[in-house]
Amino acid sequence: MKYAMLLHYTPGYYEVLSEPEQKAMVAEYQALAADPRARGSAQLQPADTATTVRVHDGKTLLSDGPYADTEQEQVFGAYYMFEVDNLDEAIALAARIPAARFGGAVEVRPILER
Repeated sequence: MKYAMLLHYTPGYYEVLSEPEQKAMVAEYQALAADPRARGSAQLQPADTATTVRVHDGKTLLSDGPYADTEQEQVFGAYYMFEVDNLDEAIALAARIPAARFGGAVEVRPILER
């Protein structure tokens, strides 16, 4: 079964780390992307580059920034997709994602395959 790992983090968490800590963290993210169960991953541009689109009464409404007000809150910043046997295996992978240890969260969600 495929699972999406949606990474939510507090902006700035990476920048406060020392250079060796940053390198170690990047290596962890790269190792997850190289895992043979990985089916894709990507880091998003910063939340302030987002454009949110809504349609109300047939009119397209745009607003700058992410869907939620994210000032000093967590933002959705990256994702992984893994193909694993079960939820327990997906959770074990999610627990290895550094953002989960640094005040963020990883939402694990099964992919609906059609």
